[in-house]
Amino acid sequence: MSNDFEYEEMLNGELYVSKHIFDENKSLHGKIIAQKINMEPLENQDTIKALVKELFAETGENPYVMPPVHVGYGRHTTVGDHFFANMDCIFLDVNRITIGDNVMLGPRVGLYTAGHPIDPDIRIEKLEFGHPIVIKDNVWIGANSIVLPGVTIGKNVVVAAGSVVTKDVSDNTIVGGNPAKIIREVSEKDTVIWNQKKKDYHDKRAN
Repeated sequence: MSNDFEYEEMLNGELYVSKHIFDENKSLHGKIIAQKINMEPLENQDTIKALVKELFAETGENPYVMPPVHVGYGRHTTVGDHFFANMDCIFLDVNRITIGDNVMLGPRVGLYTAGHPIDPDIRIEKLEFGHPIVIKDNVWIGANSIVLPGVTIGKNVVVAAGSVVTKDVSDNTIVGGNPAKIIREVSEKDTVIWNQKKKDYHDKRAN
């Protein structure tokens, strides 16, 4: 990365031109690993898990990504323990994506750190930017949802399917829509209801 101005500016969230990034810092390596994951037979779970660990910068315990998966770089993404991404998720990590523990992504969730200038004359010069995404512990993001550049999603959040998250989300909330807005808070009532459902499940299973 030393003296690679464009790459450093990209990770700093400043304007950069991707074609000027040094070859050793370009995104091809991560895309090749993602392609390997996507071509691996699904029964080869250990191989897929090993490739996921190779794809991301850091992984916690027991990460799993259901193929196919798509990345910008791959190595700019960090995931915590027990991370799960369902099929067809996109990690457009021109800037860093940091994901906590026990996070689940539904099918076709897109995490997009990349952005382009509003001014068309500057945009057509191929200048672009990326802002980091942070997803904290115990988050569930529903299918076909999109998280935009610079967003932080707090702990225990549920993002409804099909949402577009354009700004930070507070802990312990359920959000949905385009743009995503708070629907309600996660409450003690939810804990009671779901603990009862869990008890019912275990009772039925025991019988």
